[in-house]
Amino acid sequence: MASSAAHPLRFVRFDELDGIANVIVDGSAGPSTRLVLSHWPGSATPDDLADDLSAQIALRSLDRPELFDGIEAVSNNHFDQDGLMSIYALVDPDGAGARRDLVIDVARAGDFGWFESRDAARISMTIAAFGEADRSPLDPATFADADPTGALYEACLARLPDLLDDVARHRASWEAEDAHLDESMRAIADGTVTIDEHPDADLAIVRVPEAWARRTVHRFTTEWSRAVHPMAINSATRRFRILVVQGRLAQLECRYETWVRFRSRPFTPRPDLRLLAADLNAREGSARWHADPPGALAPILGSAADDESTLDPDVLVATITEWLRTAAPAWDPDAPVW
Repeated sequence: MASSAAHPLRFVRFDELDGIANVIVDGSAGPSTRLVLSHWPGSATPDDLADDLSAQIALRSLDRPELFDGIEAVSNNHFDQDGLMSIYALVDPDGAGARRDLVIDVARAGDFGWFESRDAARISMTIAAFGEADRSPLDPATFADADPTGALYEACLARLPDLLDDVARHRASWEAEDAHLDESMRAIADGTVTIDEHPDADLAIVRVPEAWARRTVHRFTTEWSRAVHPMAINSATRRFRILVVQGRLAQLECRYETWVRFRSRPFTPRPDLRLLAADLNAREGSARWHADPPGALAPILGSAADDESTLDPDVLVATITEWLRTAAPAWDPDAPVW
């Protein structure tokens, strides 16, 4: 691939940006910011660069070198896979350009929980491991500050070309979670875990064997607890609302794609799941439902303390499905109301 038209920028920690002309990727403007390249809601990113992921936006910006006139640095105020790939695109345009498809896929695996290349999933898992002080292979001094974001970016940028080119060398960081992903994908393929799609509600109903135990997985760079790996589910369905049913337990999630300025295909805007929680509570016995507000990154509706629902599982699923079919939109990524 030909060299990029953009010159490399230097990474500067977010809390050290004051007075330095900068571009912020995958987030909101900070001190002295001249340009924002982000898929975040309400982002000031130039419309002609808009794309699903901040990494895609950053890579597209490399063909617009005039955008960077007078800009010295790139930064971000939180650490995750999409942010790391976006910064990489601007500090090493040639290296990122040569690995363009993989860079995008790693960002996709981290943010959206699906992937095209298994290596991208493993790299995403490794980046998550790098960010966890108790199991990170990075120098413990990386975590000396209360907020290690800047130090994590510096350490990971130095290791990134090697990680992208040879993820097998980092097997210790991804092997256990990758095995869970493999088991989950096989279970979906052989019908042990089923996915029933309802396009009119933009809903996928995932039924999981009741005996399956939850295990630690990663979304973004945070730990979640799930019986089926989210990457297996999100790679198997195009629906943007995921209802996981396991016996009398159920959990509904609006995927992260519906929070950002997602562009590649249409989706049903996320509703306010708190209204559904109130409806279910009016029907329940002892179990109580709660839900995140629509402005949450990936709002979840579930029973408090994982209480089993007193409703018949088929009635519960039918109630949730019908509610989603007619639920009013409660979030607009292009004009968010926080």
